[in-house]
Amino acid sequence: MSKEIKKPAEPRDAASLIMLKGSPNDPEVLVGRRPEEARFMPSVWVFPGGAVEEADFQLQTPHSLREDVLARLTRTTAPELAHALAWTALREMREETGLLLGKVGDDNSATESEAHEAYQKAGLVPNLTALDYLMRACTPEYQPIRFNTRFFVADGSLTSSDIWQTSELEEIRWVRLNKLPDMKIAGITGIVIKEAQQYWLRQPEPNPDRKVMFFSADMDHNRIWHEE
Repeated sequence: MSKEIKKPAEPRDAASLIMLKGSPNDPEVLVGRRPEEARFMPSVWVFPGGAVEEADFQLQTPHSLREDVLARLTRTTAPELAHALAWTALREMREETGLLLGKVGDDNSATESEAHEAYQKAGLVPNLTALDYLMRACTPEYQPIRFNTRFFVADGSLTSSDIWQTSELEEIRWVRLNKLPDMKIAGITGIVIKEAQQYWLRQPEPNPDRKVMFFSADMDHNRIWHEE
């Protein structure tokens, strides 16, 4: 009798935001620890982030993604999803840490969320222009919960509001990026840390042709690395 081949779970589109500030060689990064009872990666230190929601496609802002960032995202992503992913990153940061990344102004978006209301009350509009696209990773095929995550990076000194503690993340704080590998992190976080260290040190110029790392693994646990 042949063994039934289990079909991998369909990954959800998601975004994560690496906020860096300080020294080029030893910056601080914004992280929080997932609750012990969390279904996905319990007690693990993570960057703010989460899955795309339907309302994320409705955001309108005069401070949209840079053209070079959009060009790199749309190698593997539709333009409307690319913009939704960027807003997902900012929305999740607000929901999980209380911080905003915006500029003074008003917008007429149809989107409705606590994060959008927070921007409006602060007299800000989301600043997608501040985001750069760092890399992409997809949860391995053998995992029951999967995300196709785009990692964005931005200057943490541009944030406003205060950090608050939420039910989604615990012990939210800025930590030295070089010390994060000593904490309990997922394997993919270690890979992202190395990319973020190089990015912050080099401060690359806007370039639509810049290579983007992609990481995943197949059902046989073979790691998949390539550049997009």
